[in-house]
Amino acid sequence: MAQTSSITTLFIDIGGVLLTNGWDRAARKLAASTFSLDLVELEERHHLTFDTYEEGKLTMDEYLSRIVFYEDRSFTRETFKEFMFSRTEPYNEMIELICKLKEKHGLKIAIVNNEGRELNQYRITTFGINKFVDFFISSCFVHFRKPDADIFRIALDIAFVKPEEVLYIEDRAMFVSVAENLGINGLLHVDYASTKEKLASHGLTL
Repeated sequence: MAQTSSITTLFIDIGGVLLTNGWDRAARKLAASTFSLDLVELEERHHLTFDTYEEGKLTMDEYLSRIVFYEDRSFTRETFKEFMFSRTEPYNEMIELICKLKEKHGLKIAIVNNEGRELNQYRITTFGINKFVDFFISSCFVHFRKPDADIFRIALDIAFVKPEEVLYIEDRAMFVSVAENLGINGLLHVDYASTKEKLASHGLTL
């Protein structure tokens, strides 16, 4: 279908835009309560090693060995992993919106996100993100993570587009700014209604 906008490609974050954040502070707080873990220690260990996991340099088992299973526990790794996976819920309105815009405007869709491999693959396949996305520039695949500008440079190369052709939808202002500094159009996602309006201002209407 013919383009009706100068935007040919959407770069989209997953957590906070298409799905809830899968393993965020609230999930870790609930995990500490559910599994009787010391939240302060869990958070400290998480922050010391999570970047490495998101960059694809640790497996989930290695990550969990550092933050939870560095000592014997009364629960299994599989039980804890199932809890981690269970924290994700979809934002169905946003997913439907992106699918409709892709169909109407012939857009390329690329995911640009920070996430560890196992969580990323589970969330992508369970909620059908792979059914409408053309490229996955996930931190665990490319070994760069936001706010490193190189992850956006890689995304531009893989999608084979110019920065001005891209609209980046993200819920964190700092990451939007990093993309904008490369000439990419930024859209700070707050909620469905305001994002739909902002998309329309770029000529991306339903």
